[in-house]
Amino acid sequence: MPKAKSAKTQNNESLEQKLWKAADKLRKNIDAAEYKHIALGLIFLKYISDAFEQLHEKLVAGEGDYEGADPEDPDEYKAENVFFVPEEARWSTLQAQAKQPTIGQLVDEAMESIELANPKALKGILPKVYGQQKLDPTSLGGLIDMIGSINLAKVKEESGGQLNLETEPIEPRAEPRQADLLGQVYEYFLGEFALAEGKKGGQFYTPEAVVRVLVEMLEPYKGRVFDPCCGSGGMFVQSEKFVSHHQGRLDDISIYGQESNETTYKLCRMNLAIRGIDGSNIKWNPEGSFLNDAHKDLKADFVIANPPFNDSDWGGELLRKDGRWQYGAPPVGNANFAWVQHFLYHLAPTGAAGFVLSNGSLSSNSSGEGEIRKALVQQDLVDCIVMLPTQLFYNTGIPACLWFLSRYKNGNKNRDRKGEVLFIDASELGYMVNRRNRAFAEEDIQRISGTYHEWKRDGGDYEDIKGFCKSATLAEIEKHNFVLTPGRYVGIPDEAEDGVLFEDKMAVLTAELAAQMKEAEALDKEIKVQLAKVGFEL
Repeated sequence: MPKAKSAKTQNNESLEQKLWKAADKLRKNIDAAEYKHIALGLIFLKYISDAFEQLHEKLVAGEGDYEGADPEDPDEYKAENVFFVPEEARWSTLQAQAKQPTIGQLVDEAMESIELANPKALKGILPKVYGQQKLDPTSLGGLIDMIGSINLAKVKEESGGQLNLETEPIEPRAEPRQADLLGQVYEYFLGEFALAEGKKGGQFYTPEAVVRVLVEMLEPYKGRVFDPCCGSGGMFVQSEKFVSHHQGRLDDISIYGQESNETTYKLCRMNLAIRGIDGSNIKWNPEGSFLNDAHKDLKADFVIANPPFNDSDWGGELLRKDGRWQYGAPPVGNANFAWVQHFLYHLAPTGAAGFVLSNGSLSSNSSGEGEIRKALVQQDLVDCIVMLPTQLFYNTGIPACLWFLSRYKNGNKNRDRKGEVLFIDASELGYMVNRRNRAFAEEDIQRISGTYHEWKRDGGDYEDIKGFCKSATLAEIEKHNFVLTPGRYVGIPDEAEDGVLFEDKMAVLTAELAAQMKEAEALDKEIKVQLAKVGFEL
């Protein structure tokens, strides 16, 4: 799937990059963790206000289906799935007062009135942090003006009439909506805030490259998509993008999620709303998915998740006999295999799961983890394991991998792969975005997902590639004591970096060494002859 590029401006910076630089400059002495709610809340406010104004104009004009409609009737907007925005909360009203010293209080009041007007979808979701003393009214006004500058006409003018260029055309599509553009900016800001926060940022954001690999491999075209540790909702957004880019019907997927961090939950709800995705089945409670499962009866077609790595504080001592542990009780000090079994518990009979775990999950034998992993393999639930490169995540240096589980491996609507597991070693793929962080290029994502799909596809042209991929039988895995580290199965690459086969290179090197040894022997003889001529003998 070709990936949409950002609109480029005349100085070769994307719109998102320009806006981020301007917003970050206005941040001054406020921590990124606090500032993200300020900036992202305003982007959300701009989105719902723009959508409201667009429909409001049609209602005022009273043409066609809108003849006789009341432009100030909230029900008119509800019927079109548009949030109603009271007059005092509209972007035009706030931007007109952006230079007032009371602007912070006015924005807080606007957020409150929007929640009151849309209680079912937004109650308690929007940030009300704009009146705090540390937030300089001048900086806030500048941020409002900056976000107010986001409009399609300006972007098209700066980018030479182009917007959302594709690396390759998919098929002609309608001109992007303002909502798409604001969603793009929101998503970019989420990533930048995660980068700025470092370890804490990883609690609410999974890098787009990792999410895209999961989504491209699972292909959630139709059904229920579930993430029980959903963060800011990136898995859902990418699933929606996937369906849209493959000309699917967005109505064919429904999303379910849970988040234990309240502020992250609010980010998620705003992230989904700005994309027009129904977030009503995203639930929050402070106990979390293990102690208070908000979707007890859900059987999902797809589970996509990035749970906390090696979490030791998950309440395991209270759940020793929980019904979810069908393959063994997970250790109290590490939630990795609690998550794995929680995902399986919520999978439909033909469901598939893709998720991130630390590399330790592939080989650990401590506290019964090895026995749980063995049971998963023997029950033929493990579909594919992908080893990831280092430095992909903002919040941890712990090496990570992707697990893919399937409850229907005798085809899963594709080729029969019972008794086999695909191992992919992607640890050498990707490129450095900066000195600290790595990302996948489009060709990396397509290579990983394409290998998996060829392996599963009827008539696919999959074949093992030394150093990259291997389809291993359960008997082979048993020989390795049920350790699932891809390197054990894929082996060493056949090709060196210059493309010369390892065997050929060794033959050349061996010949060169033999010639050099022969030459050295001749030189030794000559040295002895010359030394003998001057009276020295060795």
